[in-house]
Amino acid sequence: MVRELSYDIVIVGAGPAGSSAAFAAAKLGHRVALLEREEAVAQTVRTSGVTWMDSIREFEIPESCYNPVKNYGFCSPNNEVVISSDTPMAAVLDVRKTYRWLAEKAQKQEAELYTNTTVTEASRDSNGITLNTTSNKEEIIFHAKIVIDASGFQTIVAKALGLVTQWKRFGAGAEYEVEVENADSDTWWLMVGQDYSPAGYAWIFPLGGNIVRIGVGVGKPESPVDPTIRLEEIIEKKLGPISKLGKIRQIEFHYGLIPNDGLSRKTVYDNLILVGDTAGMANPLVLEGIRYAIRFGRIAGETAANALLRGNLSEKALMSYEENWKKAIQSKINSASKVQSRWIGLSDEQWDKELDVIKELSIDEFLDFIKADFSIGSIVKLALNHPKLAVRQLFTIVRGSK
Repeated sequence: MVRELSYDIVIVGAGPAGSSAAFAAAKLGHRVALLEREEAVAQTVRTSGVTWMDSIREFEIPESCYNPVKNYGFCSPNNEVVISSDTPMAAVLDVRKTYRWLAEKAQKQEAELYTNTTVTEASRDSNGITLNTTSNKEEIIFHAKIVIDASGFQTIVAKALGLVTQWKRFGAGAEYEVEVENADSDTWWLMVGQDYSPAGYAWIFPLGGNIVRIGVGVGKPESPVDPTIRLEEIIEKKLGPISKLGKIRQIEFHYGLIPNDGLSRKTVYDNLILVGDTAGMANPLVLEGIRYAIRFGRIAGETAANALLRGNLSEKALMSYEENWKKAIQSKINSASKVQSRWIGLSDEQWDKELDVIKELSIDEFLDFIKADFSIGSIVKLALNHPKLAVRQLFTIVRGSK
């Protein structure tokens, strides 16, 4: 027998965007359902978990959920630089712990979590959007006045409604969480060049103690390389900083896809909001977007809740959400995309020279750059302080994207 349930807001995907949206919407007094296709929140890890300490403080993420980082290593085939700060300015999240903490925050506001629940169909009706699901071997139909699609790369609801197509450009990442003999919990490594990734980068991200994540990201369709095969190769060869880790014992394998088409999608329709990876909200330089997912997930939840109170769920009524995120990050993402396009084409020799430029940056300049925290003012200052040709080229690229 098919069950039918009605909610004010149904949110698909209990990742950082979905749980944050559920928290914000339920806090404002609406009936909220949060649907998660896996048997538990974050049962499968699909991201390396890098974020920034200012975001940690903004979202009040508990200390038990992250490892702070204050040294930032960058290596190419024949060059290496480490830039350090006195206090940690970045962090590596315990992804599973963090996502579950976010989901629990939503549940404490009386959002109802449905795990092991897969959306099979989506359709519109006069009252909003209807989602057909399979939930713990039972068929449940969810009726929602408004849906927030936070289903990630797959964009389940918007695709089922025929509103979007699959991403054309994306990053594929493979990662092992490992126990190592010689871990440095204060230091991360980004590794570039053809041996690491022909269209991307490799990484070592510390989780604290003797646990690190070693991974490889490859841009698609720019390269046909399988990131999992390349990851196993660089670990076996102990390339670059991996050689310093000593014995490596694999604990868990992670694999994920992240959009890299920029902010190319509409993110509001009648009775529907897209957020997080579903909306393409990722920093193209290092393909991280958890901070955007949480921040704009909350705004999506608030926007939906306030639109319900006004009794208007039209695209026009929801447009303040899209205006908000565009004002905050659109120009930065566009600038970072331009820089990424340049980086993808670099040879090993050019990467060696690129690191010579990075060596001259202060810690604040370096992290603003990696975070894609671009503004005309910051780039002008960078160009004046570091008048090398490569930095002036960067200034030209960023200015041209504004």
